[in-house]
Amino acid sequence: MRALSIAATGMSAQQLNVEVIANNIANINTTGFKRARAEFTDLLYQVERTNGIPNSSGTGAIPEGAQLGLGTRLAAIRNVHIQGPLANTGNKLDVAINGSGWFQVAGPDGETLYTRDGAFNTNENGQVVTLDGYEVQPSMTVPANTLSIDINKAGEVYAQVAGQTTPTLVGQLTLASFPNSAGLEELGGNLFRQTVSSGSATTGIPGQTGYGSIEQGYLEGSNVDPVKEITDLISAQRAYEINSKVIQAADDMAGTVSKGLR
Repeated sequence: MRALSIAATGMSAQQLNVEVIANNIANINTTGFKRARAEFTDLLYQVERTNGIPNSSGTGAIPEGAQLGLGTRLAAIRNVHIQGPLANTGNKLDVAINGSGWFQVAGPDGETLYTRDGAFNTNENGQVVTLDGYEVQPSMTVPANTLSIDINKAGEVYAQVAGQTTPTLVGQLTLASFPNSAGLEELGGNLFRQTVSSGSATTGIPGQTGYGSIEQGYLEGSNVDPVKEITDLISAQRAYEINSKVIQAADDMAGTVSKGLR
């Protein structure tokens, strides 16, 4: 019975849907996390009767044919890149992007990676780095005798050095943007990599057209909405149950046929 395999694809799809929702909920407190959404498409159709051809010689074309769908499959797991809430931390090296754009960091092999997580710190050399020790790009070094750090909305980083009356400009944060942010490859650790689907990165100064501004002392939270995730979870669970009932019904029907032939 084709109903068995069709419903099985539905159960598999809803299982994956639940796994995507579970990952969203697990990262509800992850800095800069973007929720994902599973998207599905229908499978091939088996033609039982072709439309558009005459039913018999001398007659007009039949208006409708008969095509049987064979189930569903995963089309994409799309990241929803909308702004998360900003939370005040009071840490001078915590920065959030209010609007579009990505921070740039140097990966382990020197490759430029991208993140929305602005929980920065300084390493033993005074370089501004991520929590995993990856150097923020463009690179900047904070002097050892710095008393305080100020970062304005344009991303300019100033250090108030002991013994000096005016702050020293130590660096400039720039932001990257992509034609298709949903096409970025997730690497874990709040890091993303450029791909063919995302398009090439273009960089600019925060606050310019197309780029968000920098908020010092803030971090961008996850954009996961707990209420929506629970609603989606209930919907996926019900869809899974309905598909399982189809399998049970098809099995009962097959059992009825086999018993009737004995």
